[in-house]
Amino acid sequence: MSTSLAEPVFRVRGLTKAYPLGEVTVHALRGVDLDVREGDFTVMLGPSGSGKSTLLNLLGGLDLPSDGTIRYRDHDLTAASQAELTLYRRRWVGFVFQFYNLIPSLTAAENVALVTDICPAGMTPIEALTMVGLSDRADSFPSQLSGGQQQRVAIARAIAKRPDVLLCDEPTGALDVHTGIGVLEAIESVNRSLGTTTIVITHNAAIGAIADRVITLRDGRIAEDLANATRQSPRELSW
Repeated sequence: MSTSLAEPVFRVRGLTKAYPLGEVTVHALRGVDLDVREGDFTVMLGPSGSGKSTLLNLLGGLDLPSDGTIRYRDHDLTAASQAELTLYRRRWVGFVFQFYNLIPSLTAAENVALVTDICPAGMTPIEALTMVGLSDRADSFPSQLSGGQQQRVAIARAIAKRPDVLLCDEPTGALDVHTGIGVLEAIESVNRSLGTTTIVITHNAAIGAIADRVITLRDGRIAEDLANATRQSPRELSW
């Protein structure tokens, strides 16, 4: 667990995101202020439309805000060019989404190698697959893997470049409880063993128990920001 003395990886101030929808403007985020400290495991909760996915996309450099600032360490992401954002995503951020986005014609190891081939300082595919408990399935194609195994390959692909930040958008949303717990164990292992600053967004409040910090969003604002005194193991969860 990180301490309160750890340096913020992200400093977010006044973050607003608005989308024009015909004659109406939809506000996905409304003036969010947030610090995310190094090594933290943060879970962001909230119903659909609360702004959590929008916030994750902005932290990951996939979108730009309508107003406000996002600083990643000493870099102002809101002032970055598209080329700079591409470099930021490629070098520093790992993404895990609800759907695995694996290439069906490539083996598990080959899917991970898509990242390791462009990040020479990263892990080998086998090292990354070992971290998520799938070294024995390196030569399997996605169609030969269960949904949970495919998601763990996606996690291996995300962490193979040794990212500073791991951003996970509903990583268990398409999985049953037993399979989802295995995926959460893989994510938690990355956070604990590599010290990767990790943010998981979910609608499932039970998952908050495995985090250092639980942030609840409602209507584009942070409604609650709580620290857990202790972190539960994913195996202790039920939903």
